[in-house]
Amino acid sequence: MNATLLIDSQCSLGEGATWCAASGAFWWTDIEGKKLWRHDPRDGKSASFDMPERLACFTPCADARFLLLGLASRLAFYEIATGNIETIMEVEADLPTRLNDGRCDRQGRFVFGTKHDVDDAEAIGGFYRLNADLSLERLPLGDCAISNSIGFSPDGATMYYCDSPTRQIRACDYASFANDRVFVELSDATGVPDGSIVDAEGGLWNAQWGGARVVRYAPDGRETARIDVPTAQPSCAAFGGADFGTLYVTSARIGLDDAALKSDVHAGGVFVATPGARGLAEAVFAGKA
Repeated sequence: MNATLLIDSQCSLGEGATWCAASGAFWWTDIEGKKLWRHDPRDGKSASFDMPERLACFTPCADARFLLLGLASRLAFYEIATGNIETIMEVEADLPTRLNDGRCDRQGRFVFGTKHDVDDAEAIGGFYRLNADLSLERLPLGDCAISNSIGFSPDGATMYYCDSPTRQIRACDYASFANDRVFVELSDATGVPDGSIVDAEGGLWNAQWGGARVVRYAPDGRETARIDVPTAQPSCAAFGGADFGTLYVTSARIGLDDAALKSDVHAGGVFVATPGARGLAEAVFAGKA
């Protein structure tokens, strides 16, 4: 199956694919462009909003007027109507890292990771959880160079995550973080695991940076579907639409030279596919209600 271009947004580093049920819109971020994007499929219009620093990840809040932002250096609340930003706390202020991937667990807590901001091979970042009372805890999942692929099984019992340079997606028992194991090891010659989304049947759809594809893995780790994306660097995926049957995929231009961009003309765009699977209404952050 092939994905097709929906929005030629030309993002430098498109990421954070998120469907917001409250607004009926698809949201994403251009990290390096310091912009938050929104697309409304009802009228086909897209808009972008300037951020004060790089926006790595975000999630809608229980109070639909707000988003929880994972900016490069800090967590903050963003009031959609006014653009007002209220800082919650800085993260890893003593390290040369920035926030990266993030997604709410099924209980409405925001789970996110960090990455080295200079050396993508040095594992000094980690994984964290912002609870509803705005307390922050580091999760016992070890250090990472580039956190990615954060997702949760439909019943919330299993957490998925990865350190992208290892080319492994891991899984653990979320309640205790025990039984930490390799869920999938990429065997293709190209591509590393980037952002993921879990469907209603428990399948994990992973965007594979450098591999021009999104791959579905069953709960036992078997590959069961593959979507070819007509750009080299797909970065994150999310199910959306009225029936959660549309798979949205963000992508990036960063790192592609002029020769590559001549053939990869829609790099940085948003792509869509209808793979026949259905997604879930993702949890919103419970701490802003």
